[in-house]
Amino acid sequence: MSKRIAPSNVKLKRAYDPPAASDGTRILIDRLWPRGVSKSNAAIDQWDKEIAPSTTLRKWFGHDPGRWQEFRRRYINEIQRHREELDELRDRAQSGRITLVFAAHDQVHNHAIVLRDMLLGRTEGRKHLTTSS
Repeated sequence: MSKRIAPSNVKLKRAYDPPAASDGTRILIDRLWPRGVSKSNAAIDQWDKEIAPSTTLRKWFGHDPGRWQEFRRRYINEIQRHREELDELRDRAQSGRITLVFAAHDQVHNHAIVLRDMLLGRTEGRKHLTTSS
């Protein structure tokens, strides 16, 4: 069983916000590069496209708050199919601060929140992630 991750070790930040020294490892978790953001200004350390929602799910959701709960459920199911990427994120967060970088304008209803919650064990998906190691 893996040790718990301190909530302060998993930050969320929009790709349009300036990077800070306190961000730790900056990991872009979108399938598409954020529009209008240069790679040098983004200061991304890692781009993890596979952990992002599938194109089908992203388009279905369309950042509609009315679809939020169903989006969460579907995205948790998708994340569980990317165990290796999730384990890598968990390892990084256990050893230091990571910042999950995303492009969505809605800071309340987006995939970064779901992913952070999974890393911190705040979702029903957590039980599936710790049973086989």
